[in-house]
Amino acid sequence: MQQSFQATEADVLVVVDVQNDFCPGGALAVERGDEVVPLINKLAPQFRHVVFTQDWHPPRHASFASTHGKTPFDTLPLYYGEQVLWPDHCVQGTPGAEFHPALDRRPAELIVRKGFRPNIDSYSAFFENDHVTRTGLAGYLRDRGFRHLYVCGLALDFCVKWSALDAVQEGFLATVVDDACRAIDLNGSLAQARAEMKGAGILFTQSAKLLA
Repeated sequence: MQQSFQATEADVLVVVDVQNDFCPGGALAVERGDEVVPLINKLAPQFRHVVFTQDWHPPRHASFASTHGKTPFDTLPLYYGEQVLWPDHCVQGTPGAEFHPALDRRPAELIVRKGFRPNIDSYSAFFENDHVTRTGLAGYLRDRGFRHLYVCGLALDFCVKWSALDAVQEGFLATVVDDACRAIDLNGSLAQARAEMKGAGILFTQSAKLLA
């Protein structure tokens, strides 16, 4: 008989960017993105510790196509590398930047806001896209004694991927809760993301294996 999952004090659920603009009807909607909400609401009580991330851009952010007079999903070389240009999304203080209304936010012990620097994008919960500027999350996790991150949310092939990869780089174990994520899949980005994560030693699991 398979033993049921029991989270320890070293485990933390990291819920990435489950915000209105990334859900159907939002400015940068991930197809079926809202389907992760009921799963995450069930997963969170299985963990003793939960962290949320929140995309939090100022107006005219460098990652917005409108800032450069470009078309969304074009790319542009910026000082830190090639940047995908997105529709304006998750602008500070707007309804699109808020968490999905059905997402239970009560379990969150910390909300990490990212992407608030005007001139640089931030996919990862750990670093801005220059891979140098830190959000402070790694220090928080170490100070709290967490060692294993279970990552879920939006989108699997961008912010979830980079968060999981950087977690491993920072010395943590990382497991992606696959069915509690959805992907953009831009030009094959989903298959590439899966390959990158598996190559880095990131594990994948299903929510059913974590639910009591």
